[in-house]
Amino acid sequence: MTTTYAALLRGINVGGNRKLPMARLRELLTGLGHTGVATYLQSGNAVFTADHGDEASLAAELEAAIEKELGFRVDVLVRDHAYLKAVRDACPFPAAELEGRQLHVTYFSEPVDAERFAEIDPAAYLPEEFRLGDRALYLHAPDGLGRSKLAEQLSRPRLNKGLIATTRNWNTVVKLEELTRA
Repeated sequence: MTTTYAALLRGINVGGNRKLPMARLRELLTGLGHTGVATYLQSGNAVFTADHGDEASLAAELEAAIEKELGFRVDVLVRDHAYLKAVRDACPFPAAELEGRQLHVTYFSEPVDAERFAEIDPAAYLPEEFRLGDRALYLHAPDGLGRSKLAEQLSRPRLNKGLIATTRNWNTVVKLEELTRA
């Protein structure tokens, strides 16, 4: 049985140090035997169909291929359509009323609980807010991610220790869910 997945690469083509052209990413995924390969934007989003493996093994396979072929390590999360749809459907904020730049999802490699973020006083960052979901954190940042003081706190390394975490704006969340529909 084949399944359609999205690969979310962390920290690609931002900041200037780890460049991965999307054409090269498509070649790598195709070389791993995947079909229906497509990329979205330039920031490390790919969609593909696989007839073997699970999310963790597919992510590890792509990480190894990137390191072997390009000489640097990239953290990768792979998520199937059902998960991406569930994240979209579970959004605790009024997504239809917000601009895509105001709403973000951070995808995590493992489940997280509120205790991990207990040191953050939500009232200190209003009107910005966050909520936890299934291996995801939803962030409402009315002035956008670049100006968000809450996003800065949520991304502190000690809060995300032991996790792979990568963030996408709501427009990308929606598009990846749509692109992975069978």
